[in-house]
Amino acid sequence: MSTTRAAPAPSRRRAAPGRGGSGPDERRLTWRNRLYRFDMRYMPYLMIAPFFLLFIVFGLFPLVFNGVVSLRNYQLDDPTLPYWAGVENFTRLVDDEDFWNALYNTFGIFLLSSVPQLLLALVVAALLNRRLRGQTWWRVGILLPYVTPIVASTMVFSVFFSRDFGIANWALALFGVGDQEPIDWRADKLHSWIAIATMVNWKWIGYNALLYLAAMQSIPRDVYEAAAIDGAGPWRQLWGITVPMIQPVIVFTVVLSTIGGLQLFTEPMLFDPNAQAATGGPNGEWQTIAQLIYKVGWKDLNLGYAAAMSWALFLIILVVAGINTLLTNRLSGGRR
Repeated sequence: MSTTRAAPAPSRRRAAPGRGGSGPDERRLTWRNRLYRFDMRYMPYLMIAPFFLLFIVFGLFPLVFNGVVSLRNYQLDDPTLPYWAGVENFTRLVDDEDFWNALYNTFGIFLLSSVPQLLLALVVAALLNRRLRGQTWWRVGILLPYVTPIVASTMVFSVFFSRDFGIANWALALFGVGDQEPIDWRADKLHSWIAIATMVNWKWIGYNALLYLAAMQSIPRDVYEAAAIDGAGPWRQLWGITVPMIQPVIVFTVVLSTIGGLQLFTEPMLFDPNAQAATGGPNGEWQTIAQLIYKVGWKDLNLGYAAAMSWALFLIILVVAGINTLLTNRLSGGRR
């Protein structure tokens, strides 16, 4: 009788590393996946976190603390006053003639500086966008006023607008303006506003022009060639093509100039020979709100009232910047 031997059972082989199982290659691959997932999900937040941390420490916290101080009687030379003042510091602004005078001066200088500044920057950018000999030197040269220290340039301009020996009066006398009696640039509001606005425009026209120029570089040349074939001249191309196509940059510069113009401090401060008083002239001819805040806070030692002025200026800037943004969007977008 023959017996049949059963076939041997197949032996289970151990899975080779990297072919299933949990070998070191698979663990390494899993670690790479986790690292990639962490890089894609969380690394962008870690990269932008320092900005928000610094903004909270140096931006948001001072803003909130300033709001608390504006509701207090924070008089450094009189600590016996009640701790809380409520809205008294804000209601005091309504009848404060110095505040309204400073607000009037601020808006006057702002209009004389920001509007011509942005228009001239747009024209300069359009000229620099053309093919010029040595265009790199022209573009670098237009930025030199921006990198000049503001204190140094303002002190030079204060001498430039001197009544008796200033170059401004000498240049105007060549055209028959003020040849009989020199213009006293510090005697009244209008002339002092013009002098300070000239300082601001000189410094910021080149900066805004380079922003516009960078935006103009992205406009295809075919658009201008087609417009030229249709008979559009350079001026028509500027307002019909360039301005609508760089609208976001224009809005940015409008908001930036609004914030800077309403916070103007250094130029009017150093324009006054008696700068330490921060009065903006003998009768406050060119005193801005920023100067008045400095005077009330650090000269009169009334930090509570100065904080209320700061919050009022903050709200004014928000409103004016919003209005300027809407108007700019409507005007530049309507030319399309």
